[in-house]
Amino acid sequence: MDTAERLIASTQELLWERGYVGTSPKAIQERAGAGQGSMYHHFRGKPDLAVTAMRRSAAELRAQADAVLAEGDSPVARLGGYLERERDPLRGCRVGRMAMDPDVIDSDELRGPVDETFAWLRERLAGIVAEGVAAGELAPELDPSDTAATVAAVVQGGYVLARAAGSREPFDRAVRGAVALLAAARP
Repeated sequence: MDTAERLIASTQELLWERGYVGTSPKAIQERAGAGQGSMYHHFRGKPDLAVTAMRRSAAELRAQADAVLAEGDSPVARLGGYLERERDPLRGCRVGRMAMDPDVIDSDELRGPVDETFAWLRERLAGIVAEGVAAGELAPELDPSDTAATVAAVVQGGYVLARAAGSREPFDRAVRGAVALLAAARP
């Protein structure tokens, strides 16, 4: 792995562990085994490197979610598969974690990958809900966009609840509740 790749991968991990504010250029350089000159040769500074790392994390998350959302023999099964896929709720979401960081939220550039990823996810989920409604698998009064936002919020909120409790149990309960709501939304 070349230096730029090590810097990006190290930044991805540090952002997930510590957030943007808690990730210093020195920590990135140490984790990557790269000097300050190498970092600034490849990137204009911490914000540039962070955006690159966040875009990579976002692309990886989208690919994982897309693969799970493509599996299953029905829209409800695909939604359930997304909700129930194996995760580490105590670690949280590497993209959602950035939404908790005030410096990220205050910067259009840093917030961009977060907002774009969640917009993509809601759109992808809404399409599956719409398929379920069109196929008669879900009640016609379900609004696909609202339901998609709910599914995304269950996962992200479940991470927050699990981290606050120091236990995966609140996450698992939220997921079970969402799956039960989807089952109850069948006509």
